[in-house]
Order: sequence, then structure tokens, then C-alpha cells
Amino acid sequence: MNTLETLFATIQSRKGADPDSSWTAKLLAKGPEKVAEKFGEEAIEAIIAAVKNDRENLVYEAGDVLYHLLVMLAARDVSLAEVLAELERREGTSGIAEKAAR
Repeated sequence: MNTLETLFATIQSRKGADPDSSWTAKLLAKGPEKVAEKFGEEAIEAIIAAVKNDRENLVYEAGDVLYHLLVMLAARDVSLAEVLAELERREGTSGIAEKAAR
């Protein structure tokens, strides 16, 4: 199991946990819309770090983005395995060709 799979399993285990005992449970208790909003905030912070060429902060914010993406997936009952399968499906396909096929 890799780091993202382990993190996603931990996030899944926090569903239904006491929001006072877990940041993940607190996020999930607010509902999928608030979770998505928080993901957006973190993505913007990563964008700002990238634009400013702040490598250290970009690494930190990228970690936040990945974590909040996984929480958002969990909030909507989308598994990490489904996302990984989609990436595998696209493997070897040109991004230009993939977009044209949509």
C-alpha cells in the first residue's frame, strides 16, 4: 500500500467518527459542499505558491491539496481505486487526443 492509499484508508476510517476527535471527521461532518470548498481554497493556495515560485510552500500546499482531494472523494463515495483506474485508462494516450475524444 502506498502513502496515498494509506491516507485514503485513514480518511475512510474517520467517516462517522466524532468530529471533536478528528479534523477529517470534522470536515466530513460539514458535508460534501464544504469539503469541496476547502479543497478549492487549498488548490488556490498551491497556485499562489507556484506563481510566486515558492518551492517550499508549494510542496506544503501540494500535500494539503492531495489530502483535501482525498477527503472530497470520500465525501462523495468515490474511491481512490476508481481515480487510479481512470488514470491507468488514460496511460499512453496523448493529452491532446484524450481531450479531443471528449
